[in-house]
Amino acid sequence: MPEVRATAGEREAAQRVYREGLDVLDALGLPFLVGGAYAFARYTGIERFTKDFDVFVDSASLEPVLGALAAAGFSIDRPFPHWLAKAYRGGYYIDVIYSSGNGIARVDDRWFEHAVAGEVLERPVRLVPPEEMLWSKSFIMERERYDGADIAHLLRALASTLDWRRLIEHFGGYWRVLLSHAVLFGFVYPGERDRIPAWVMETLVGRLEQDLRTPSSDERICQGTILSRQQYLPDVELWGYHDARVFPRGHMSADDTATWTAAIGDDK
Repeated sequence: MPEVRATAGEREAAQRVYREGLDVLDALGLPFLVGGAYAFARYTGIERFTKDFDVFVDSASLEPVLGALAAAGFSIDRPFPHWLAKAYRGGYYIDVIYSSGNGIARVDDRWFEHAVAGEVLERPVRLVPPEEMLWSKSFIMERERYDGADIAHLLRALASTLDWRRLIEHFGGYWRVLLSHAVLFGFVYPGERDRIPAWVMETLVGRLEQDLRTPSSDERICQGTILSRQQYLPDVELWGYHDARVFPRGHMSADDTATWTAAIGDDK
């Protein structure tokens, strides 16, 4: 969610569009969650203005949600069918999100079960849970966008109250990514590293120690593409590594990855 500079008039215009979108979704009656800059501000106190407003739905709700927004006069675009659609008016966007760019953080019932009550733009809403926000943000390590600081700020604010077991479960076999952020948190805030419970660090470091005692396989796979859609393309295009995003190991088709790659350099 890159911050943009905006005048007071631009902020008011954007918020008017976002309120209209929220009213449409409220009237529709299907469950949705608010994420992005608004949820991040609620959790960390850091406020940013962006020209898009992130709402999260499950895949079953996608078509009704887009239909309702279209009926209310929003234009609809589906730039990345595997995770994102957009409804827009006057240059301001409502991003309708149902997965993540790498296909991992798919919205499911758990997001709604653990949603946090809040208020956004004078409307009562449910916010993306902090655990799911941490999970999805942890994999964003592009050259032009790295969400590591967001992870550190979320951990600083919420580490003592997180459902760490659910968070570790989300990461599954990608636990090294979570460990990397936990280690960096101790570097960023050396006097506050104990905000992360000791048992969490012991669990993750224990997995690392076990890995060190286990011979690595000879499988030629690159998981870097899960972190960056651009920076590990030489690995899969030139050096013969399997792209870990692609079926059957990953959650994306070859067409999905081709569309995601073709958009490199475009605005989100």
